[in-house]
Amino acid sequence: MDAQLPDVEAGRRFYGELFGWGFEGRPEGQGTSVWARLDGAAVAALAQKTDGRMPTVWTVYFATPDAQATTHRIRTGGGQVIMPPFPVGALGTAALAADPEGAVFGLWQIGSHAGFGVRHTPGTFAWAQLYARDTEHANTFYGHLFHDALFGPGAKPDFGRAPVGDVFSDVMPPHFLVHFGVEDCEAALGTVSRLGGRVQAGPFAASYGTVAVVTDNQGASFALLQR
Repeated sequence: MDAQLPDVEAGRRFYGELFGWGFEGRPEGQGTSVWARLDGAAVAALAQKTDGRMPTVWTVYFATPDAQATTHRIRTGGGQVIMPPFPVGALGTAALAADPEGAVFGLWQIGSHAGFGVRHTPGTFAWAQLYARDTEHANTFYGHLFHDALFGPGAKPDFGRAPVGDVFSDVMPPHFLVHFGVEDCEAALGTVSRLGGRVQAGPFAASYGTVAVVTDNQGASFALLQR
């Protein structure tokens, strides 16, 4: 996952203090983008927005063995391909897409960068929740798109779905919300507020833990998850 931010340095300060991340420049000519690491393991990336009209947002990337084939299934399933598969140096191949309701997500075909170095621990990726208007339609689309990952032998999916209105105003567009693990949700909320972020919703109980939805000090939304 990565965050597209107006100010990467401000992002380093915010997330470095909130999650204890360290940072290093990305290889392959990725400009001002940086890896976020926790105890040396890659957990995310922060990237400079190249166009002020782009949203300030966290994007989750789903692994695929064949980005071209997956984008074809997205189109046949009623979604749209925003950015067709493109190489990111030797790191891998990325694509950006949206489901039939407009929720945006990324695809990642592995090259030298395999993805998360660690997850499901405090300060790392813990869950991705799709907030949809028509959850049955979402079940059909993602069930077709990621069938083996969701239903294959030993499948342990890291994302779920819920109606938008369960947490947000009904006028909120469908979207993915990335969740970071925390040991103490209330304490983490205090840090978010102290660093200039704000609380959007919660804490509230979900089937997968205690959740609070927040924005950072540049407007990128994410969630805190205490298992």
